[in-house]
Amino acid sequence: MSAAPAAPAEGEAPKKGPKKLIIIVVAALVVLLLGGGGAAYFIMKKKAADAAAAEGGEGDSPAQEVKKPEKPAHDSKHPPTFVPLDPFVVNLADKDTERYAQIGISLQVEDAHLADEMKAYMPAIKDSIILILSHKSSEELLTLEGKQKMAGEIQRAAARAMGYEIEEPDDEAADEDAPQPKKKKKKKKKAESYNPIEKVVYSSFIVQ
Repeated sequence: MSAAPAAPAEGEAPKKGPKKLIIIVVAALVVLLLGGGGAAYFIMKKKAADAAAAEGGEGDSPAQEVKKPEKPAHDSKHPPTFVPLDPFVVNLADKDTERYAQIGISLQVEDAHLADEMKAYMPAIKDSIILILSHKSSEELLTLEGKQKMAGEIQRAAARAMGYEIEEPDDEAADEDAPQPKKKKKKKKKAESYNPIEKVVYSSFIVQ
């Protein structure tokens, strides 16, 4: 009879087979590959995020880049308040022929409270406007510049009729005086006076 294989000595680990060794090596390689691939993925993702941030978005979505609409000139909750006046019919200051104007005017004011307050001053306001209209010629009123200039005059005159101190602009103050020799002087900019009447609007304008 052949002898039985010798048992391993005490404390000596049994020898591993070659197949088991190959499996262990392959498993170790797979783990290394997976770890390296995950690290590469995170590195590439970080680079992409940095590039997006450099372009001014930091990865913002297109919805976040949409610009908000600009606010309207007047808040929709507080629309402008207009005070319509009865149409004015006045003879103009033309010398060669008789001309007259029929003009409808509305005053734009800060709020409804001021519009109610103006009722007490309305006779004085209308009187100041009639004086301005009656000093105009048809030639002045038929030009855009003339209409705009008169609107400014009415705006200031109506505020003065309510007791507000309104100064004349530098250019119009110079026009009221007789022609003066040109002098080189440094002009000091006047502080704009407070005027509760924000704008003068023409609703009709007829010159005949």
